[in-house]
Amino acid sequence: MSLLPPEAIEFIGFVAPREVSEIHAARGPVIDRDYLRLLAQAHEWGGFDRVLVAAYSTTPDPLLIATQIASVTERIGLMIAHRTGFTAPTIAARQFATLDQLTGGRVAIHAISGGDDRDLARDGDHLTKDERYARTGEFLDLLRLSWTADTPFDYAGAHYRIEGGFSEVKPVGTIPVYFGGASPAALAVAGRHADTYALWGETIGQVRELIGRVRAAAAPHGRAPRFSLSLRPILAETEERAWARADDILARTRRLRAAQGLAPAATPQNEGSRRLLAAAAAGPRLDKRLFTAIAAETGAAGNSTALVGTPEQVADALLDYYDLGVRTFLIRGFDPLEDAIAYGRALLPAFKALVARRNGTAEAA
Repeated sequence: MSLLPPEAIEFIGFVAPREVSEIHAARGPVIDRDYLRLLAQAHEWGGFDRVLVAAYSTTPDPLLIATQIASVTERIGLMIAHRTGFTAPTIAARQFATLDQLTGGRVAIHAISGGDDRDLARDGDHLTKDERYARTGEFLDLLRLSWTADTPFDYAGAHYRIEGGFSEVKPVGTIPVYFGGASPAALAVAGRHADTYALWGETIGQVRELIGRVRAAAAPHGRAPRFSLSLRPILAETEERAWARADDILARTRRLRAAQGLAPAATPQNEGSRRLLAAAAAGPRLDKRLFTAIAAETGAAGNSTALVGTPEQVADALLDYYDLGVRTFLIRGFDPLEDAIAYGRALLPAFKALVARRNGTAEAA
């Protein structure tokens, strides 16, 4: 797949090896191969361009899960979350390039520096946040060198020292680098390395401001990254039913958290979650139809804000972000399989049709 043209629209879904969400307690085996296959194929059949495979300290390895997804699909791209610093960058470069070759160029990396000290400590990482981002910068330097160098190279950084590094296996084209993080240390790395900068589902004002800062960080490097926005669309046949469903999802989230004995979320360590909570503090319904109550309930632990309405209404709300420069939309539902099917049937076609009408072309169809 390589790098997308600047104006190309991209939809990314979310595939996990078993059913789990804010309203569904994890059940069954840790890796449910049948569910994984159904969820991956639902995204491919629905017209998604990629799927995200997430990384946590206690869950199955995302690179291997992505390999299984590739084996049961034909076209869909793989956005593989990778925690930088746990695997030597030259080894990781060969792993990603190998999978890219085996899948015919379907691989992308989502570089994760880590925003939760407790989770990172489970794997023995005790660097500070700024140190982790500095390490990520060096890690991505070495990925690109490994993927592109025609001759052996040396590299001397604060975190990595490589002598005579080289990879025989290269990617099919260019493996895209997705990257998120809103702290000053994160933006410095994003400016140098992000092909697509990933934001969570913030307000229009917040997104406009952060896009401006990322562009300013990238400009000295002669770079112009794409922008991705992560949201949890809640759809129904009418607006009234969609908001009723949103309220039900909030109530079920509260019940499940209470049943699991989860205490009210502490102040998050990462800047992205803090930004979502700042939005939630302004109210549960913002802009046209941004629903922040679930982010407030969970402490904005990840992608947790929603757009609520009919497919056409949510598509119209997405268009406001498109007008700010967002071209990639990472969407996943609270009912993961059912929502992926609904997005493919209604939301993706509705949004692409709106963009085509806006631009007066058939480019998005």
